Amino acid sequence: MMNIHTQLQNALADALKVIFGIENQTIVLEKTREEFEGDFTFVVFPIVKLAKKSPEQTAQLLGDYLEKNTTLIAKFNVIKGFLNLKIADKVWIETLNSIQQTPNFGQFEPKNQRIMVEFASPNTNKPLHLGHLRNIFLGDAISRILQMYGYQVIKANLINDRGIHICKSMLAYQKMGEGQTPQTTGIKGDKLVGKFYVAFEQIYKREIQQLIEQGLTQEQAERQAPALLEAQELLRKWEENHPETIQLWKTMNQWVYDGFEATFREINVSFDKIYYESDTYLLGKDIVEEGLQKGIFYKKPDGSVWIDLTEEKLDHKLVLRADGTSVYITQDLGTADLKYNDFQIDKSIYVVGNEQDYHFKVLFAILQKLGRNYAQGLYHLSYGMVDLPSGKMKSREGTVVDADDLIAEMKQTAKKRTQELGKVSELSEIEKEKLYQILGVGALKYFLLKVEPKKRMLFNPEESIDFQGNTASFIQYTFARVHSLKRKAEELGINFTTLPATTDLPLHPTEQKVIFMLYQFPAVIQKAAEGYSPAEIANYAYDLTRAFNQFYSECSIFKAETEAQIQFRLSLANQVGHVIQQALALLGIEVPERM
Repeated sequence: MMNIHTQLQNALADALKVIFGIENQTIVLEKTREEFEGDFTFVVFPIVKLAKKSPEQTAQLLGDYLEKNTTLIAKFNVIKGFLNLKIADKVWIETLNSIQQTPNFGQFEPKNQRIMVEFASPNTNKPLHLGHLRNIFLGDAISRILQMYGYQVIKANLINDRGIHICKSMLAYQKMGEGQTPQTTGIKGDKLVGKFYVAFEQIYKREIQQLIEQGLTQEQAERQAPALLEAQELLRKWEENHPETIQLWKTMNQWVYDGFEATFREINVSFDKIYYESDTYLLGKDIVEEGLQKGIFYKKPDGSVWIDLTEEKLDHKLVLRADGTSVYITQDLGTADLKYNDFQIDKSIYVVGNEQDYHFKVLFAILQKLGRNYAQGLYHLSYGMVDLPSGKMKSREGTVVDADDLIAEMKQTAKKRTQELGKVSELSEIEKEKLYQILGVGALKYFLLKVEPKKRMLFNPEESIDFQGNTASFIQYTFARVHSLKRKAEELGINFTTLPATTDLPLHPTEQKVIFMLYQFPAVIQKAAEGYSPAEIANYAYDLTRAFNQFYSECSIFKAETEAQIQFRLSLANQVGHVIQQALALLGIEVPERM
């Protein structure tokens, strides 16, 4: 594709050599600030000493040279040491033509590198909730973006299917389940199991209160409550492979997996590899032994194994308990080896909330000390929690926002807002339901992805579906508008996709702005991929949509002065539709042709 940046840099390099005798200078071009006229800005301050002229004189001489010796520039202006360059209309038209001729515009060449993105990682004691959704959407979007950037991507899900929290649900079911199943109750499997987890916590709390009333301290009561002791006994039975315990565990987990799968289908997310903690929790013990032999770990008198990470400013860290049982870091070490051995990955991205920042610093530091050749490619995609207008969510109290309920609410809101606009009367009932699904899920994904991952965020369902403002609905509505233009063009027998043969058309400023936005799409993908930030794509899609809507309101399409202008504007609209669709697809969001 035609690269204006490169051509401008080459032209400036020639100018520096001819005017000042300066060679091998790194030339950085910036986007001209909104308040000044221009498209690209070259800051001359770094070369002033070599040029032996004032900043203004240096910039003026360079601008004069470019205007006389290249067809790239329509005009320029100098503000102190800033050379603002306005690209010629003909170049923008050629750029649009080049974009249209580029197959899979935005797709980068294969990098021959493999990346694993591990995300979701739910527990099998409760259904997915709003917090999970931010994780899942981030992992899915970053997988799509990295694939577009040329990597081979493996989407992995490590399911936490064992441990005391799972046994709590199992125990409550044993006590109160009365043989209920998802089929007999009509309750989705993950919700049914989650119901028993909440029930356990209610029993546990009551018992703690009773023990405190009998004179125990809070801490003593928490440790000695009968429900907890029974759950711990159940965990011991599981670890000893007790047949009835294993059977109940498998049955209840399968209910949860079926429930998860239904939610994943609803939000169009899939995985290439699923790992289970029940298969990986014993991994890592051999690595601890290896670390002891290499002198990386040390043993305390009680038999527990530790690592000293004070040099890395991370303190001392337990890697194996005195009784020989694993801690989380032990199994994470083993799982890291397992993932590498399974896929020979070059990079491994862990999508996990920022409350685990310290854990991943420790994990990566240990793997580096152990000399793992994949350790340099490890990255923790840390993200902030999601709050609601009512405050924080708590699973054990049953106050989380259930993912399925939220998705259903979003679809309902989409239905209400769409009907208020009164633009779906032509659609069949099936088409309407499909539209509400696309709008509801799209609104939810976009709202959670448009914020930089590291930022904590407040989710307000009412704000997320709006046909104006920075929402998926606004962008999707614009895509549907492009399709309505296409339908009208077909009715009039006008080609919607082909640019006119001439490149001598005068461009309206909004047309030039839209082409400039389209031109930037690959650079935005690169920035999003290298910074692991889907927010870059989301906000680019919004900015492109705004630019297009400004063009649409200021430039008549079908009543343009010439046939060539009509053809050009339709072709420009068509390309905007393509890029909107691609950008939203990178976020896992569909676009409707009618709204």
